[in-house]
Amino acid sequence: MGCVSTVVARHKRQVLGIIPSAFTVNNLVRETCGKEIKVATMHERLLTMMELSDAFISLPGGFSTLEEIFQMISWAQLNIHSKPIGVLNINGFFNDLWSFVNHDVEQKFITQRARKILIFATTADELVDKLQSFRFEPDPALSQLKWSPSSSQKKEVDLTLRL
Repeated sequence: MGCVSTVVARHKRQVLGIIPSAFTVNNLVRETCGKEIKVATMHERLLTMMELSDAFISLPGGFSTLEEIFQMISWAQLNIHSKPIGVLNINGFFNDLWSFVNHDVEQKFITQRARKILIFATTADELVDKLQSFRFEPDPALSQLKWSPSSSQKKEVDLTLRL
């Protein structure tokens, strides 16, 4: 992330780092070369990213990268957002993920409509073109779900044991 944000900043483009506060201890992340928002949790990071982003682009990475991709896909499926989600498949890094998704479609775990949520491309130009032409097609069964900030806030629960 640091290399990408540095290049973006050098080209006079906006950089926004959304950093869980735990990462700021012991210099786990270097200083952001743009605006920085500190959040308490990883969930809050993803929620903030979703609220402030126009699209999501994934570069090669590890478990956290996969978790973030799938979280955004799940939220799109549930009609929480309708933003494009792209994977830049550099040197075939995501070929096995592409195969996995297609296998899940064949096995009917993922619908053809849901499959279109995730955009794959091998070049940055191709990915940008696909992201710009993306049109969200909500699942009719799930498009009736209405999400609001109040529905996701903590509610007090009485856990008193009564005998």
